Amino acid sequence: LPLTSRGEGAIGRDFPVPRRAGGKCAASAAFPASRAGDGVRREPLLVGFGTAAETGHNVGAWCCMEMAYRGRWEAEIAEMRRVLAGIAMKEECKWGKPTYTVDGKNIVIMQGFKEYFALGFFQGALLKDPKKVLVQLGQVQAGRVMKFTGAKDIRAKAAIIEAYVREAIAVEKAGLRVEKKKTSDFPVPEELTERFRRDPRFKRAFEALTPGRQRSYLYHFAAAKQSATRVARIEKAMPAIFEGRGFLERP
Repeated sequence: LPLTSRGEGAIGRDFPVPRRAGGKCAASAAFPASRAGDGVRREPLLVGFGTAAETGHNVGAWCCMEMAYRGRWEAEIAEMRRVLAGIAMKEECKWGKPTYTVDGKNIVIMQGFKEYFALGFFQGALLKDPKKVLVQLGQVQAGRVMKFTGAKDIRAKAAIIEAYVREAIAVEKAGLRVEKKKTSDFPVPEELTERFRRDPRFKRAFEALTPGRQRSYLYHFAAAKQSATRVARIEKAMPAIFEGRGFLERP
């Protein structure tokens, strides 16, 4: 699971570059509606650059966040930050998301999805996962995510989160890496080969994609069991491919 900013994997997919004004990101705060029963008092999440003294909040230096569904998961973001605060990592803003690093190396990243909140582990495939809580998203090779339904769920799993993060740090310090498949290792469905033959312009557009984007589409197309489904997936993906976007990347 490559973890880059544009389509190389599920964790670091394409997110807009934070907007800045005068070299700084304008601070903002959002007040999401509370969800009954989670026992969480929701406070605004400041997302402007600055120190605690400048923002009046103890979050320290922060950044403009472009996380998907951020408004829905602000309490979860705050709760996860509390859990991770006791671990020796540096909090940064990458791809518009809170990302934690050690010696400049990515360890975990917070992610917001429509149905759940997640903590992504950049080298999660190398963790032992004794609790069986890590999930592989799509064609991702190295990365794994830990899903949460709410802030209470995060609090209940705080010890598990800490243990997994510490193991992830140990994996990173040991220099371990998943041996990733090459694009040539992914089968090209016959339906895609036929489409290339009939539409050379589409073939050129596909070949112009980054290797990570190509792999994401090859995996998606080949995963369909029926030929008709593969054809439908190819046709549906064509506009995005012509625009240079990877699978699941938003316009």
